[in-house]
Amino acid sequence: MKAKNNAAIYWTLLVHEQWHMHIAATSKGLCYVGSQNKPYEELSHWVKSRFPNSVMVQDDEKLQPYAAELIEYFQGKRKTFSVTFDFYGTSFQLAVWNALCEIPYGQTQSYSDIANHIQKPAAVRAVGAAIGANPVLITVPCHRVIGKNGALTGYRGGLEMKTQLLQLECESSLIEGSPLHA
Repeated sequence: MKAKNNAAIYWTLLVHEQWHMHIAATSKGLCYVGSQNKPYEELSHWVKSRFPNSVMVQDDEKLQPYAAELIEYFQGKRKTFSVTFDFYGTSFQLAVWNALCEIPYGQTQSYSDIANHIQKPAAVRAVGAAIGANPVLITVPCHRVIGKNGALTGYRGGLEMKTQLLQLECESSLIEGSPLHA
């Protein structure tokens, strides 16, 4: 779904240890978190399809608050995000993305769990499609969704990134004495 404004899209390349990803925001909030180690073209293609009349502006300073929270997450110091978001989707997508934000840090849920949570138990495939369209990886934690049998399933950032994020949360939770729950 396309955004309605034609404003600037501010972006930067977040680099922290092995994490390298493009992030972007409008003047209203974070609108995009990219896949790990993907080129700038992943971001520019996404912006062109969602904000066709926008201008992309590299602005490391403007993106600093968003980058800071992501880095705290990578360091195991942050379990939830307080930044504002500016993302657009259908009412169904927004319901799914809001449900993802309710999955506690260090825990996972299945696609069926999410479908049941939004009171659409027969919409498991549509839930998967909505999760795949999540524009703000990590901050809207779609990596916490797994197959009903416990298997890791598709992830826009790739299964390697999904595995790393789940391991990071598991290790942080173990340090605090609460293991990762499936």
